[in-house]
Amino acid sequence: MRIMVTGAKGMLGQDLVPILRDQGHDVIPLGRQELDITDRKAVFEAIEHFHPQIVINCAAYTNVDQAEVERDLAYAINALGVQNLALACEDKKCELVQISTDYVFDGTKKTPYRPLDPPNPINWYGYTKLAGEKFVEWHCSRFYIVRTSWLYGKYGKNFVTTILKLAREKECLEVVDDQIGSPTHTKSLSRAIADLIQTGWYGIHHYTDDAGNGISWYEFAQAILQLAEISKKVEPIKTLQLSRPAPRPSYSTLFLTMPAPLWQEELAKFMKA
Repeated sequence: MRIMVTGAKGMLGQDLVPILRDQGHDVIPLGRQELDITDRKAVFEAIEHFHPQIVINCAAYTNVDQAEVERDLAYAINALGVQNLALACEDKKCELVQISTDYVFDGTKKTPYRPLDPPNPINWYGYTKLAGEKFVEWHCSRFYIVRTSWLYGKYGKNFVTTILKLAREKECLEVVDDQIGSPTHTKSLSRAIADLIQTGWYGIHHYTDDAGNGISWYEFAQAILQLAEISKKVEPIKTLQLSRPAPRPSYSTLFLTMPAPLWQEELAKFMKA
């Protein structure tokens, strides 16, 4: 298939493109410099020029706290930019894959969130991502919305690399233990996306690495240090102690709609690489 990937130079995009190519697809990777998805004219022109069968949107504003300040920019990228892609894809009769987030939920549930559970974001980032989902549902007849969470990978700043950096700089690390969710390796998510687009199983999907009912950031940090063979003390703290601008859902584990590897296995692969 001919596949156009937007946001191709981000953390997910850089793992996704080679996996798609390994499966024999003709991939057009477009970073922000090549295509600004907030420019509707440019989006329509790109799809007209490249004639993709599928567009996979990895472009996103992902700084959860900064989104509370840069509200217009976050909405432009995560909502209006997605609307541009949805309109262009429908006009040119191609499929759209939109990457979304566990943060569309408020965290009040105590069992993994299913795709049809009612969203209720509690921060601006989650609100903009939900708006993007809605634009896809309203404008596209053939789409995949893939909600995921706690992404980490080789090509961008993430929790795993941050913990390893802090472990070199500090004697004791403080990590919250009252936010529960599921880590996801970008290579694992990339493989899942590559499989999903072969199915024609349109709609909303949930994919993370398998963490059962979820783990805390504190447990995740402990596992990272153990695999890195770094002996540092990790103190559990509460979210309120951090005083972050954006509230986080206390529980955002997703009910998986696709087969997924165990989170420990994917973390071990990442650490080994």
